[in-house]
Amino acid sequence: QVQLVESGGGLVQAGGSLRLSCAASGRTFSSSVMGWFRQAPGKEREFVARITRGGNTYYADSVKGRFAISRDNAKNTVYLQMDSLRSEDTAVYYCAAGNSFPGTRTGSYDYWGQGTQVTVSS
Repeated sequence: QVQLVESGGGLVQAGGSLRLSCAASGRTFSSSVMGWFRQAPGKEREFVARITRGGNTYYADSVKGRFAISRDNAKNTVYLQMDSLRSEDTAVYYCAAGNSFPGTRTGSYDYWGQGTQVTVSS
């Protein structure tokens, strides 16, 4: 089992920044891919970014150039730095752990966090 706990969400003005963290515990050695997804009210959960254990990253087009995913394997923690935030970035952000590559679909992940709310005011 892998437990994931997100933190760092909140309310920010458009153009501002937030940094999300996802602390993993349990059988983390089995999770080679860590991802961030988000879900806005009335919409499906969508891929945001993912990173492999080796540091290979991939982003959704909507966040490319504004968001950066990173991981600290020693701390079993994944981060999502979000800059130049827009109102359309408002959503609940979820951290996920899995072993399937390329890791852009929800079905690629076995474990999910409880989510953290990000609200961007315009």
